[in-house]
Amino acid sequence: MFAILLKLVWIVLSVFLIFIIFSRVPRNQGLTSFATKSDLFGSPNSTETFLNNATFTLIIVYYLIAVQLNAINVTS
Repeated sequence: MFAILLKLVWIVLSVFLIFIIFSRVPRNQGLTSFATKSDLFGSPNSTETFLNNATFTLIIVYYLIAVQLNAINVTS
């Protein structure tokens, strides 16, 4: 039962990560960003910082669940 619940969380997490990663807008637009951007070395806004931290944390959780599922399958 624990393995099934863990697989369900893993699948939902993977779909959510794919959605977050593909919905991000790339920041660098090539050489045109030098001409149009006034705050080239400015700090990122709080939403982008939150998304970066959340993406990194969810990727770590994803890998930890993958290791746990692998350990469950090896011992079974």
